Amino acid sequence: MRQRWLYRKETDLFMKALKLLLAAIFVIYLLPTFASAGLWALKDRPDNWREANWGSANILPKPAEDPEAAIYVFSAMTGGLKGAIASHAWIVTKDKDAPNYERYDKVGWGTPIRKNSRAADAFWYSNAPRLVAVVKGEAAQKLIPMVEAAIGSYPYGKPGGYRLYPGPNSNTFVAHVLRSVPELGAVLPSDAVGRDFLPDGAFYALDRDGRDLHVTLLGLLGFSAGMRSGVELHFLGLVAGFDLARPGIKIPGMGTFYLFDA
Repeated sequence: MRQRWLYRKETDLFMKALKLLLAAIFVIYLLPTFASAGLWALKDRPDNWREANWGSANILPKPAEDPEAAIYVFSAMTGGLKGAIASHAWIVTKDKDAPNYERYDKVGWGTPIRKNSRAADAFWYSNAPRLVAVVKGEAAQKLIPMVEAAIGSYPYGKPGGYRLYPGPNSNTFVAHVLRSVPELGAVLPSDAVGRDFLPDGAFYALDRDGRDLHVTLLGLLGFSAGMRSGVELHFLGLVAGFDLARPGIKIPGMGTFYLFDA
């Protein structure tokens, strides 16, 4: 009799904990994602990629007007249904006195890692690019070879090395470079679905400088913690957490809301 009572009590406690967990997942992850999708549905947007604006957003100076070396990391919300919650990232470099920028993307069509397929600061599916990281001058010149080495070492850079979800995708590629070159001092935005997928199915990764730890189960469930990532909990590619370097709240599907202006 006592064993049956204990079993029922344990079952009740388990069910209560499960209900609380499901409620937390709904409130923290699903509710803001649904809200983001609703706002996205109300926006004017191109019906297909042919109608989208892929031209320069005129963010970067002309190379001749800004001769110093530079590295830029961009991110922009993407198109289609995934545009409600997901972004696309790319990397731009320019050597000192170079006449042109070099842009690197990983996409699901065409050459594995595309180089200079669009303007360095182009709109992506009519969405304006956001600057994630900027390094200029002598520091950039020193880091460019490291960035190029990280691009070359990306394990999914060959044909077929792309999967929209949970990765490896365009954000997996850029996140690999940022982890390999922590001197860039950045992580991708929380809406960069696929950034938490670790190459070769790894369960964890520690940035080269030891300041950020990433733990994940195939990019679907995990966490990140450190000086750049802050504190993050990942669920099915959605990110919730806190930015510590620049105080802010990371809300799934909506990005980071900062407490103070930059």
